[in-house]
Amino acid sequence: MTTTLWAVSDLHAAVKANAARIDEIQPADPSDWLIVAGDVAERTDLVIQILGQLRRRFAQVIWVPGNHELFSRSTERHQGREKYDELVESCRAIDVLTPEDPYPVFNGVTLVPLFTLYDYSFRGAGMTVEQAVAAARDKQIMMTDEFAIAPFVDIRAWCWDRLAYSIKRLSRINGPTILINHWPLIQEPTLDMRIPEIALWCGTRHTRTWAERYNAQAVIYGHLHMPGEREVAGVRHIEVSLGYPREWERHGHLNPWPYPVMTMGESDA
Repeated sequence: MTTTLWAVSDLHAAVKANAARIDEIQPADPSDWLIVAGDVAERTDLVIQILGQLRRRFAQVIWVPGNHELFSRSTERHQGREKYDELVESCRAIDVLTPEDPYPVFNGVTLVPLFTLYDYSFRGAGMTVEQAVAAARDKQIMMTDEFAIAPFVDIRAWCWDRLAYSIKRLSRINGPTILINHWPLIQEPTLDMRIPEIALWCGTRHTRTWAERYNAQAVIYGHLHMPGEREVAGVRHIEVSLGYPREWERHGHLNPWPYPVMTMGESDA
């Protein structure tokens, strides 16, 4: 028997055309594990519905939030940090691991689900945050985050809280890791985007050295809808996103997808 650790992200389950692709996410063996690196959907009930379906297929599911899970309306009961807390509790009820749970170990490697957000530090040199966001707004570039997350929470402050929390937990790990986050941990992937201003909402410079510092064998992420691999400082950074139909119909996705991160044979168990 071979057990595989698979990874996907950016399923955007509210998009009807993505339903068939989500149905394709199946284990090769009942013992297989699955990473879901954020942006399952916007509504909490749909997020948990999809994660529940995946958990019934896989022996273990590990989820990290993306920005879409945090989208809120003023009429919702939970917003901002409270919405994240609600998602964590709902995941625990269906036995899906989150960034708040003990880190699981797969074949001797600690899997580290992270939730770091962004702090607008992926910006042009010499610009303040306010200047960079204003320049993007002048070009009519503004992410939905500014209307569906920012009104309910100070995103930069939350990002910095998450960084401190994550570093504290990461510093206790011995041995190799695989780091899992919705946003890329390094800025390089954002340099390939057609609209460079969008990088403001794509991560934080403070995670730049985490892969090397915390002995990562690989970094799994999503968010950019630009699936692929790159090696930086000897570490593979792998985007495993599905994205929207207009994207995966045009440029495809990682092949194979779901992405096989690691396998474990009987002799490894």
